[in-house]
Amino acid sequence: MKPPRYWLFKSEPSVFSIDRLAKMKKAPWDGVRNYQARNFMRDEIKLNDLVLFYHSSVQPAGIAGLARVVKESYPDAGAQDKNSDFYDPKASAKRPIWFMVDVEFVKKFSRLVTLSELKSDPAFKGMMVIRKGVRLSIQPVSKEHFERICGLGS
Repeated sequence: MKPPRYWLFKSEPSVFSIDRLAKMKKAPWDGVRNYQARNFMRDEIKLNDLVLFYHSSVQPAGIAGLARVVKESYPDAGAQDKNSDFYDPKASAKRPIWFMVDVEFVKKFSRLVTLSELKSDPAFKGMMVIRKGVRLSIQPVSKEHFERICGLGS
């Protein structure tokens, strides 16, 4: 069995938060509409990969906790639902275009690991989330960065 990979998934807490995932226990990570993020989800994210749950578009933004992938990539049904905010008229059952994975709650950090902390710590150099102009909602994370963030959050 391959060791898990590590990811950062961004969500606005007003839309989907770590607390909501904790209540639900397990949920689909849907609505991804960026091709590079979609490709990570469709092609690279695997069962048991670990996820840093990042709260975006809030002050302060940061990593709130952990989740685990419990179901690998499958078509995002919202892309074919005309009533969905994520509807895409080009998507069909034969050509789904957009994908999602299911994640389960692992833990909420005792404190938010803020974006400003990550930016000010040279140990996080190279991490995608701190690069100017990188706005991907799903990003790979190195094992070293993942472990250091978990230590800061606990």
